[in-house]
Amino acid sequence: SSDLTLNYVVLVEECGPVFVQEPDDAIFPLHSEEKKVMMSCEARGNPAPAYSWFINGTEVDIEAVYRYSLIDGNLIITNASETADYGRYQCKAENSYGTVLSRDALLQFTYLGSFSGRTRGGVSVREGQGVVLMCTPPPHSPEIIYTWVFNEFPSFVAEDSRRFISQVTGNLYVSKVQPSDVGSYICLVKNTVTNARVLSPPTPLTLRTDGTMGEYEPKIEVHFPQSVLAARGVTVSLECFALGNPVPTITWRKMNGNIPKKARLRKSQAVLEIPNVQLEDTGTYECKAENPRGGTAFKGHIQIYTFPQWISTINDSQLDSGDQLHWECKATGIPRPTYRWLRNGELITPQSRVEVVNGELIIQKVQQADSGMYQCVAENKYGAIYCSAELKILASPPVFSLNPVRLIATLGKDVLLECKPRASPKPRVTWRRGDRRIHPSRRIINSSRSDEGDYVCRAENQFGSAEMTAMLRVKEAMRVELSPCKVEVTVGESVVLSCKVSHDPSLEVAFQWLLNQQPLNFQQEGGHFEYIQRQSSTVDLMIRSILLQHAGKYSCRAQTSADTLFAEAEVLVRGPPGPPGVVIVEEITDTTATLSWSGGVDNHSPISSYNLQARSPFSLGWQTLRTDPEPVTGDMESAMAVDLNPWVDYEFRVVASNAIGTGDPSAPSRRVRTKEAVPSVAPANVSGGNGRRHELVTSWEPVSEEFQNGKGFGYIVAFRANGTRGWKEKMVTSADSTTYKYRDETFPPLTPFEVKVGVYNNKGDGPFSGVVTVYSAEGEPRDAPSEVKASSISSKEIKVTWRQINPGPGRPRGYEVSYRKDSEQEESGKKKKTAGNETSMVLTGLEGNSVYVITVRGFNSIGQGPASTANTAKTKKDPPVQPPANLMWIQEGTNVSLNWEPVKSKDNESDVIGYKVLLSQEGRVHHQVMRTITPSAVLSLPEGGTYIIEVRAVSEGGEGATSSQVRVLTSSGKTDTDSTISTEEFWSSVSDHWVLGHLPDQGLFYPHCSVWPGSQL
Repeated sequence: SSDLTLNYVVLVEECGPVFVQEPDDAIFPLHSEEKKVMMSCEARGNPAPAYSWFINGTEVDIEAVYRYSLIDGNLIITNASETADYGRYQCKAENSYGTVLSRDALLQFTYLGSFSGRTRGGVSVREGQGVVLMCTPPPHSPEIIYTWVFNEFPSFVAEDSRRFISQVTGNLYVSKVQPSDVGSYICLVKNTVTNARVLSPPTPLTLRTDGTMGEYEPKIEVHFPQSVLAARGVTVSLECFALGNPVPTITWRKMNGNIPKKARLRKSQAVLEIPNVQLEDTGTYECKAENPRGGTAFKGHIQIYTFPQWISTINDSQLDSGDQLHWECKATGIPRPTYRWLRNGELITPQSRVEVVNGELIIQKVQQADSGMYQCVAENKYGAIYCSAELKILASPPVFSLNPVRLIATLGKDVLLECKPRASPKPRVTWRRGDRRIHPSRRIINSSRSDEGDYVCRAENQFGSAEMTAMLRVKEAMRVELSPCKVEVTVGESVVLSCKVSHDPSLEVAFQWLLNQQPLNFQQEGGHFEYIQRQSSTVDLMIRSILLQHAGKYSCRAQTSADTLFAEAEVLVRGPPGPPGVVIVEEITDTTATLSWSGGVDNHSPISSYNLQARSPFSLGWQTLRTDPEPVTGDMESAMAVDLNPWVDYEFRVVASNAIGTGDPSAPSRRVRTKEAVPSVAPANVSGGNGRRHELVTSWEPVSEEFQNGKGFGYIVAFRANGTRGWKEKMVTSADSTTYKYRDETFPPLTPFEVKVGVYNNKGDGPFSGVVTVYSAEGEPRDAPSEVKASSISSKEIKVTWRQINPGPGRPRGYEVSYRKDSEQEESGKKKKTAGNETSMVLTGLEGNSVYVITVRGFNSIGQGPASTANTAKTKKDPPVQPPANLMWIQEGTNVSLNWEPVKSKDNESDVIGYKVLLSQEGRVHHQVMRTITPSAVLSLPEGGTYIIEVRAVSEGGEGATSSQVRVLTSSGKTDTDSTISTEEFWSSVSDHWVLGHLPDQGLFYPHCSVWPGSQL
């Protein structure tokens, strides 16, 4: 196949330059390592703009000055200096369609010189006198911050009511000198841009010896100007400080008004700071300095100015030659801005066709020469702002985009003949049919077959002329029928609307379905709508499982190239009612609420009943309420909810039902609380018992907050001993309480009481629970355990047994065994408790060959009973420390023969009574244990694998140390079935070499494997 290459050309409309980025004010550090300054400028336009720059109104010759260069529209200044480059910069962008000027941008340079190196003379004053130490800062730009160093860096002078550093003059003011002020003072200044710092030479301050200064009235040494000019939005700081003895107090006020709430006083009230200053902060401010000797004041006025800001600007315009141009721009500012107009960067002055009045520019009968870029400039003494727009003058002969134009009309309808060529200025238009000129109304009324034919429009202006032919054809009128025109269906049912059209057979017809004048989107309607075309002139709309929101006016839109007609049908959908209106709580009592509401839509099926529901913090969602009357019929719009709980927060809602079903609920009512009432629910599950000696403990389930019915809820505990008449009552004020303990030293243990628990609140006493029998605390055990015996099991264990205490009052819940060595004091003994009423215990972790003294006593929740008679038992000697040594083994066939040197006990060790052999397969946790009285053994290892064998000596004192391990490797020589041996076979294979005895921990080993030839360890 041949390749097909497509070339796309994107046409961009030609236009004059418009700024994308204009230069901004800049501050450049003179001593920066980066020696270049860049002033930014960028504009869009087609053709691409060319750039040039002005400094202080004079155009820069980029070619002639080597330090200047342009990158795109940006001006680069190399080796910038304050003397040559300080000033205001403006960018000019131009192309063949016009020229625009940017806003001004100020380029400043930041620097901080050094103080003069001359030694500063000392200042000598009397004690109590005021003094001013001059800073005399070096040359700098821009502002600097002043601080003072006392004697040596970094000990700074702290400002307070007596000492003040002016950030205007930089001087240090001391209203009343004290002996502690004597020393050397150094002024430190910091550049706010570069943070560079320099120090002045020191100024010594000394005290004169010819007496102290007496008291004198204040003298204001630092004050703000009489007229303060500030830009809106900045922070204004007013300074005021006075010398005086005693130290003066500074106060502030605003004449004819209040000091702004946002203002704050700093530096012991010597500075009034007003942030984000606004026009309402304008006014006269006064600072007053006072001490007991007198007072003085200073007043100054704050005047706020604002930079110009646009209210309305101008927009690009395209006008026909000879039209009028009327542009207006408006700006606000203080002082009020003035306006000037520029065309292609040049000032516009009034002429015969040109009027310039403030922000208005009017040009009569515009010409091609008036095309270009226009700028409105609004300015006051604090700044200027620019807005720009392009004016294009159109001049072209008539041109028709479509020619000929085919028109199709239907019989009896009006036809509009349109003639709209592109032309500037507007052309003169005439019509003709054949050789005959026709009326210029261009509208054919009640068209018929005789109106068919060609109509020619001619357009003409001073630049040329053009003709367009309109070809008119008249067709039969179309008729549309939609059936049924009105239908009622129930939610969930289906319905079909049929749209039938009769039309001229030469025309094709297109259909569209609309619901309430909005086109139906069949893909987004969840499958409810289906478009069915039965034939070219008939279409159906199937609505399946109809919903309430599908009700409305359905339109069938039929369209041909000659006509468009609509037919409408109304579909009513019966369904459950809509939500009722706002629910209002008309009246509330302790158990009822009278509600009213407005009926919602019935969705074409009358509302039969209403259901009232409520929700509280204690309910699981919304619950249906009992009502008065019952039921609430559909013609009612109020009812009373009954059987509510007192003192509970409720929200209410209403649900409507009709023959179709139940609708959505109303919005919840506001939350209301029922009134208080006497409690009506008694505590449940009253019981008791236990506790300490002489106590009667009563417990119950607390009453839920839902049933407390009011404030001040609590419990009444009533009790009496069985067989007595009068009840004793005790109040429990906490609603969350679940127990009450009553103590009486006269109560015998386990005395039966009749107990009941009632409720109360601020409204009164509620019901009591049923009466139950509760026993008083039983007391600690009375008797000591009997038949206590202790016997040694090993060197570290003694078994203790006893007989249980007889049941009765003070029955034990367990036993405590106390034990200690007979050589130790009783206080150093240990104690161990049983988990329940066991009658034996094994004491572990004991010392070998030691006598222990042992007692047993019962205990319960009340306390401990008496101890039994002391018993003694001696632990056995410790097992041998020496492990079995020199293990030898021989592997023959399926047997492994072991022998080792006998273990000999020392005098303080238990005698050896045999040995324990431990056998385990490597990688498995479980092992087999066998015992022998001789230092040898024979093992059968029928299963392949690696086996680990260890040996320990066994004595009355327990097991001794473990020998070194023997590792035996075997391999399988038979199948699993053939090599498996029974338990009896396994034991018979070792019976000649093992003393089995009755050992509870003998294990069974079921290997099934052959063995490798043996070797000796």
